[in-house]
Amino acid sequence: MSGLREQYSHASHCARQRRGLSVADMTEPAPAAPEQPARYTVKQYFALVDQGVLEPDDKVELLEGVVVAMAPEGLWHANGVRLVARALTLAVGSRAYVDQQHCLIAGPLSVPEPDVAVLPGRLEDYLTHHPSHALLVAEVADSSLVQDRLTKAGIYASAGISEYWIVARRGDHVQVATKPMQSERRYGTVRIARRGEHITLAALPDVRVAVDDLLPPGDCRDAR
Repeated sequence: MSGLREQYSHASHCARQRRGLSVADMTEPAPAAPEQPARYTVKQYFALVDQGVLEPDDKVELLEGVVVAMAPEGLWHANGVRLVARALTLAVGSRAYVDQQHCLIAGPLSVPEPDVAVLPGRLEDYLTHHPSHALLVAEVADSSLVQDRLTKAGIYASAGISEYWIVARRGDHVQVATKPMQSERRYGTVRIARRGEHITLAALPDVRVAVDDLLPPGDCRDAR
């Protein structure tokens, strides 16, 4: 593959359902066959689609070299992603591009798919390659809360992403992490933002978002 064909093959690969390759269920490492590497690099991961090991609609992402299966999406999570994407799109405007559930290359061994990402520049800047930097990433956490707080926080901090939000169902709040400490794989400042408060983006200090605009209503049920 080359050019746009390669880009969109990779983008569609970062979309979903499982087949062929044993993948981890959330945080459990996949059992490796003798011919499989213990840890996949980004290049090896993208090649799995071209090799027919993964299908374009497989629900997986690469975290620390491990192919990880994503949990089925419930209604609360889906609504949370929509709300966060809408709130950030309206607040950021033309200052940056707001992306939703697509690949972000976060180091040599990780290709997470953040629920929402604020990317520098415009959509046209990413037509031939996946982004490798973001001004902000947000994960909407229902069943994935532990993984979002531990594994993904370390990945995003080590990649130098200046701000990381976890929109959490448990506790009905947004965890805001800033000041990444890349060598220590953690954020230097973490605070909780609650309903009635606003969050000012670290990379775009003239942008503020209301917490109420990010959280689904409390009575949102997971009927599909």
